[in-house]
Amino acid sequence: MGERKIFLQAALNGDRDHPAAPRTPQAIAEQARVAVAAGAHSVHIHAYDDGRETLDAGPCAQAIRTVRAACPGIAISMTTSAAIDPDPESRLRRIAAWTDMPDLVSANQGEKGILELCGLMLDRGVQIEAGLLAERDAHLFVASGLAPRCRRVLVEPLAADAEEAVGLAAIMERVVTEAGIGLEQVHHGDGIASWAVNRRAVGRGHGIRTGLEDTPVLPDGRVATDNGDLVAAAVGLIKAAAN
Repeated sequence: MGERKIFLQAALNGDRDHPAAPRTPQAIAEQARVAVAAGAHSVHIHAYDDGRETLDAGPCAQAIRTVRAACPGIAISMTTSAAIDPDPESRLRRIAAWTDMPDLVSANQGEKGILELCGLMLDRGVQIEAGLLAERDAHLFVASGLAPRCRRVLVEPLAADAEEAVGLAAIMERVVTEAGIGLEQVHHGDGIASWAVNRRAVGRGHGIRTGLEDTPVLPDGRVATDNGDLVAAAVGLIKAAAN
C-alpha cells in the first residue's frame, strides 16, 4: 500500500503585516506560484481593492483569474470571512454577485448567515471548507447537518499559546469525529503556535495549512521570507513525520 498523502494548503495573505504578503492580483498569483513550487496542493486567497480586503466581485474575479493562469490545475480557495463584511445580508449580496467562481470557499461556522452563504456557494458548484475556530463552532457544524455537502473541515484554533492551541484543536477534532463526520480535516493555528498545531495534525494523518495569513515565522521563530519559505518548512515537517 502507498503512503497516505498529507494535504497541504497555502494561505497566502489575509490581513497579515509582512513585506511579502501579497495584495495585488499579480502579487497574489506570484506568491501562489512560489507556494505551489514549494509543495502546496491548494492555495487560499483574500482579494484586495485599494489596499483593503474585499468581497466585491471585480477584485475577487481578478484575483481568481490571475492565480488560475499562474497555477493551472491548482484548487483555489477564497475567503468569505465576516471580518471583511460583518453584515450578513451585505456579505451575501456581495458574494452572490461574484462572476468568477473559486473552486472552494472557507466558511466559518460560527458566523451569522453562514448556512445561507454555504447554500449559495453549493448551488453555484463551489465546494465548502467548513471553518471551526472554537469548540462552539464545532458543535454548530455538527448540528447544522451541513457536513455531507462539505469538502473538508478546517480546524483553526487561534490561541497564541501553542499548548492551548493544540488543546483546542484536539477538542474540535473530537467533537467532529465523535459525531461520525469523516471529512478530511486540515489543521492550522496562528503565529508560532500554528506550527505546534500543524505538527500534531500531521502526526494524526490530517492535512495542514500554512502561509502568511497564518504565521509570519518559521518553526524556529525566524521571520519567513515569503509563502514559499513557509510551505517548504511544512513539507519538511510532513517528511519528518513520515520517517
